[in-house]
Order: sequence, then structure tokens, then C-alpha cells
Amino acid sequence: MVSQFVKKILPLLMLVPLVAQADPVERLKAFYQSTPAMKAVFKQTVLDRKGQTVQEVMGTMQLLRPGKFRWDYQKPYVQIIVGDGKKIWLFDPELSQVTVRSLEKMLGSSPAALLAGSKEVEKAFDLKDAGRQDELEWVEATPKQKDGSFESVLLGFKGDQLAEMELHDSFGQTTIIEFAKIERNPKLNPNTFVFVPPRGVDVVGE
Repeated sequence: MVSQFVKKILPLLMLVPLVAQADPVERLKAFYQSTPAMKAVFKQTVLDRKGQTVQEVMGTMQLLRPGKFRWDYQKPYVQIIVGDGKKIWLFDPELSQVTVRSLEKMLGSSPAALLAGSKEVEKAFDLKDAGRQDELEWVEATPKQKDGSFESVLLGFKGDQLAEMELHDSFGQTTIIEFAKIERNPKLNPNTFVFVPPRGVDVVGE
């Protein structure tokens, strides 16, 4: 069950802060120019259609654009997701299994396309101010192609810093990711984004 849960949210794994500008498209362009790298801790919560908590996980994430990222899930279970620019690797130590997918096939109109750093993101997504009234400023991204499982992604900002993200899927579930201890443009070791399957584990996928 845990492995399926993580696979479901793989397209979220490159989510990063946008810079507050006049409109969402300009925010994205400003972010692409100003934030090639990121490091943070996160708390991820999944709610069902009734608003009840299904699962909570915590960990750390690192991002090196374009297309390189690493998410280390630490509590309540250990899993590692690495994007090396060409492939996405999911390592589940409990199952002793590695799942590998093409990064290119994860893009298209999925949230990954929004997060991977394409300067033409507005071709795949409708972007607008979400209009929510709370302590955060929210941007909504809706995929133009309706053939995926994601209906919309909301990004909440406090100043020019990402504070929270919400993914709404077609099953009525909401995935909330809260970021903390964010470091913008830290010096990251490129080897962080290189994954070699441990000896003896099963490797499935592409």
C-alpha cells in the first residue's frame, strides 16, 4: 500500500517555490530564472474526499534543475525517489524493490510538467490566481488536457517563499505538502541525483 501511495504522488516530486509577481505566468518565469536549486524538509498529508487523514509522511527533498531531484521519506517509513534528468527511480527498502520510469513520460500535462522547469508551461496548464483568502497567496494550475488523474494543483506562498502545496485528484483526494527550512540555491552535490540500485534488489519498469 505504501509503495502504491508513493508512486501515485511521483508527479509532485519537483514542486518548488514561485516568486511573487503580477501574475502566475510571470511568477513561473521569475522562478525559472532565480531558483535553479532548492533544499527543504516536508510534511505530506493525504486526505480523503471527506477530509479525513489517510496517511502522513515526512522527509527531506533536494532539487537541481532541470529535472534532477531527490526525495527521502524518513517517517513513518523509508523510501527514496531520485530523478537523474532522464529517469525516475523509486527505491522501497521494505519491498527490496526499485521501480524505474522515464522522466520524459512522466511529464506532458501532469504536475511534473509544471515542476520540471519548462519555460512553456502555460502551453500545458492554465495558470491563475486561486483567490483564496487566508495568510497565504495561492496560485492555481489546471492541466489543459483532461486525460490524467489530476484536476488541479494549488501553490501557497508567504512572500516569495513556498509554504504549502495542494494536489486535487479525480478520486476526490487532496494531497497537502508543507515545506519548511527551505534553502534556495544551495550548493548541492551532483552525486545526490545519481541512483545505483543496491545489489540484490528487484528492478522493475523501464
